[in-house]
Amino acid sequence: MASFNKVILVGNLTRDPELRSFASGSVVCVVGLAVNERRKDQNGAWVEEAHFFDVDVWNRNAEILKEYCKKGSCILVEGKLRQDTWEQDGQKRSKVKVFAERIVLLGGRGDGGNSSEQGRGGYAQRRSQGGSQGSEQSFGGGYSSGPTDADYIGPGASPRDSGFTPDPGDDIPF
Repeated sequence: MASFNKVILVGNLTRDPELRSFASGSVVCVVGLAVNERRKDQNGAWVEEAHFFDVDVWNRNAEILKEYCKKGSCILVEGKLRQDTWEQDGQKRSKVKVFAERIVLLGGRGDGGNSSEQGRGGYAQRRSQGGSQGSEQSFGGGYSSGPTDADYIGPGASPRDSGFTPDPGDDIPF
C-alpha cells in the first residue's frame, strides 16, 4: 500500500526562534507555529480558531529562521509529519511534530521576515533567457534544504513562461 507524508502550513511564530547545537555540528530550531482557521459554526456565525504546531527546523534553515524571524513572523513551512515517542514517569508518551524540509519567510523586514515582494507567496519564478535555459528569481525568501524548489510560475501564466519544451514524440494529451 502506498503512503504519502507531506504538510504545508502558513502561520505565525508563537515565540522567538532559539537554536540548539549538537556535537555533530548540526543545529535545530524548535518553534511553535500558530495557524488560524476561519469557518462558520452551526448557527452560521464566523468563528476563528487557532491551531498550534511544533516545527523542527534543521541546519541552515534553522540559522536563517533565527537570523530573520521573531515571535509573530509569518512563515510558510513545507515538510513531513514525524511522531516523537518517549517515556515519562513510566508512561509512554508521543507527540506529532512537523519536520521542516523547506521554509519561506513571508513577512516584510519590519515583520521579521525576509520578503522583498509582498503577495508573491515565496515561490520561485522562472523566466526564459535566450534559449531553453531559464534563470530562477526567488521571491519571499524561500529556502530549501534540498534541490526541490517549487517551479510555480503564477496564475494566468502560459506554459511558455516556464521554459518547458514539450517532447514532440509525446502524444499523451495530459
